[in-house]
Amino acid sequence: MPSRANARDALDNRASKPGRAAPRAPGTMQQSLFDFGAVSSLTDDSPAIACGEQPQQRMEAFGVTAMSDTELIAMMLQGNGVGAKDALAVARSLVAEAGSLAALAGWQPADFRKMKSIGRIKGCQLSAIAEIGRRMMRGTGGALPIMNRAELIAAHMEPIVLGLAVEKFYVLCLNRKNRLIKLVEATSGTATAALAHPREVFRIAIREGATAVVCVHNHPSSGDPAPSNPDVVVTRQLREAAKAVDIELIDHVIIGRRESDPLGVGFYSFRNAGML
Repeated sequence: MPSRANARDALDNRASKPGRAAPRAPGTMQQSLFDFGAVSSLTDDSPAIACGEQPQQRMEAFGVTAMSDTELIAMMLQGNGVGAKDALAVARSLVAEAGSLAALAGWQPADFRKMKSIGRIKGCQLSAIAEIGRRMMRGTGGALPIMNRAELIAAHMEPIVLGLAVEKFYVLCLNRKNRLIKLVEATSGTATAALAHPREVFRIAIREGATAVVCVHNHPSSGDPAPSNPDVVVTRQLREAAKAVDIELIDHVIIGRRESDPLGVGFYSFRNAGML
C-alpha cells in the first residue's frame, strides 16, 4: 500500500501537469478568442468576441440578410490593422451618432472623419458606398418604369434622396408612354432651397428628347413635404413654360419623410392638389 507522502506527491504532480481537455462533440464550434493585440488591450469593458460571433463568419454561415446594421458597417471597417472587435465598436458609435443606418447615407467624408479610428480614405470609402447604393436604386433592372402617378414617382425617388443633406431638384424625362428615359439632377442647393428655373428644366427635356417631364425635389431639413411659397411659384412657372414648348408637365412632387409629414404620406403632389 503506498504511503501518505507518496499519495500527496502524486496529487501534486497531477495538479502541476493537467491532462488534455475533453474532446469537443462533433459539429460544435470552438469558442476561442481572436487576438486583438497585447493583453492589456483586452482589459477594457468591451465584451470579447468569439469566433462564431465574428461578422464575417456570421455572413458566411447565415447570409448577408442575417447581419445587423452594426455588423454590416463593421464589415466595411475591418481590415488594414482594424480587427473585428474594434470595427464593431466603431460601427456602434457611427450608428449611435447618426441615429440610424439611413441617416448615415447623408454623411459626407468629413462627417465620418470626425469619428475616432476613421481616416481620410476610409471616410471617402464609406461616403462612396452610400452613393453607390443610391445610384443602384436608380437602375431600372428591366422595363423602363412608368411615371404617371405620384405614388409611383415617390416610390422611385425616395431611395435616391434618402439621407441627402441638401435640396436637389430633379427632372424625370419621359417618352410618349410616360416611361422614364432619363433622370437628371438639375440643381443642388442648400438645406432649404434648390429651385430650378423653368428654362433649365425644359432645356434638359428637349436635349433628352422627352415628350413629358416630372419634376421632383426634396425637403431634407424639415422632412415635411408641404410646399413653400417659392415651391408654388416655380410650379406655376413650370406649368406655363410646359404649354409654351408643348412638353407635358405630368407632376411636380416634393419628397419628405413620412414621420415628418402631418398626413403620414411622405410626399406632396401638385397634380393631386389640383394645381396642374
